[in-house]
Amino acid sequence: MKNTGLLAPQYRDEDAAREHIEKTRWPDGPVCPHCGTLNEATKLEPREDSKNGVRKGVWNCNACREQFTVTVGSIFEDSHIPLHKWLLAIHLMASSKKGVSAHQLMRNLEIGSYRTAWFMAHRIRWALTQEPIKEALGGIVEVDETYIGRKLRTGSQAVKPGGRPQDRLAGTANKAAVVAVLQRGGSVRSHHVECVTAKNLKPIVKQMVKADAHLMTDSSNVLVSAGTGFKHDQVNHTAGEYARRERGVLISTNSVESYFAIVKRGHFGVCHHWSRKYLGQYLREFDSRYNVRELPDMERTLIALRMTAGKRLVLKPPAKA
Repeated sequence: MKNTGLLAPQYRDEDAAREHIEKTRWPDGPVCPHCGTLNEATKLEPREDSKNGVRKGVWNCNACREQFTVTVGSIFEDSHIPLHKWLLAIHLMASSKKGVSAHQLMRNLEIGSYRTAWFMAHRIRWALTQEPIKEALGGIVEVDETYIGRKLRTGSQAVKPGGRPQDRLAGTANKAAVVAVLQRGGSVRSHHVECVTAKNLKPIVKQMVKADAHLMTDSSNVLVSAGTGFKHDQVNHTAGEYARRERGVLISTNSVESYFAIVKRGHFGVCHHWSRKYLGQYLREFDSRYNVRELPDMERTLIALRMTAGKRLVLKPPAKA
């Protein structure tokens, strides 16, 4: 990494990064991950003259006598990547509107391999998983669906004598469906669904939208059916209508469509490809970043850092004994 002198102290070296993480995770003093005791631990100092010297950042709990570091129980646990590079990666992902690719992290942070940078980015996305909503979205709520993936290239196919032409697949046949529920001026939650049907969408809308909310969708029959029971207005995109004002209320789905535009720019312009297996991970990242869009970059990074505790992600499940 070059020009490190221009960076904040926690991004310059591992010791400063560890101190920053300790202050963030333990504002009231160290917490033992083994017994949960607060502020009853002693920091062990490394001894260069000892063969069994203690690593930097090790604490000894005075209650249970177990040793621990600030990385235990977090996405940083058992990682060989220096902590200041982790913090820089979190900052880059929190501050980049359309995300950061694993190749870019590998180059900017001088990480040894693409696989390491890829897994690092997915650990951070896993940390950005938001807690289940405690309160449903209210006010004006926009619901829409989109499809993530490349265009289907069918080409011309020759028909054998005596045969019949193959049915032409729909343009979304190879794409993944995403449904987003967005409170206008507030938060968004997006979901990957196997198929956009009323059966799949009704539980999402019912769980996430308050009964007295004003629901807005396009004229899709599926969305109309999913919004049954709510105060509901629609815009007819087929007829070229994208917004209108009635009773002093702007009826449109422009906010949720703008969110989808950001997601697609991140998909096509930054990462180029998202597999269905990890689509939920990418949606977590974009949801989380959109929901703190009004905050400065450093505050976004701090919020993301606080979310790293208790969310360890392993590349492969542990082998069964």
